[in-house]
Amino acid sequence: VSLFVGVTDSESASPILGTASVIDGDTIEIHGERIRFDAIDAPESAQLCLDPAGKRYRCGQKSAFALADMIGRTPVTCQPKGRDRYKRVIAVCFKGATNLNAWMVAQGWAVAFRKYGIDYVSQEEDARLARRGIWAGAFDMPWDWRARNK
Repeated sequence: VSLFVGVTDSESASPILGTASVIDGDTIEIHGERIRFDAIDAPESAQLCLDPAGKRYRCGQKSAFALADMIGRTPVTCQPKGRDRYKRVIAVCFKGATNLNAWMVAQGWAVAFRKYGIDYVSQEEDARLARRGIWAGAFDMPWDWRARNK
């Protein structure tokens, strides 16, 4: 089942701008509209990872906090690319000139979702090599965790 449904001309032409509420590390809400970051996947809210010492921690929660701290109360602009099967807008979102999708992957709080695009593979590789965020320890890829925890 495809997550990505497609885009209409009206959706691609209309950026969504406003104060964002963070739902998790790859989903925000602006003006009541759920927006899923395109081509990235963050750990789920309940997902546990291992830190460098092998201790469990709530990496999904930490991912969401990292995004919330980055955004603060600054308005976010999202460029829609379509909708997913849950009717969420799929978008690339920005705080000023900073691409938040890329930032989350570069910080190690999300991974490149290659199934839906390779835009953020280089940021993932940098985060992995620098052992930032979830790459500092051990974790299950979010899609694998979801498949086991339905």
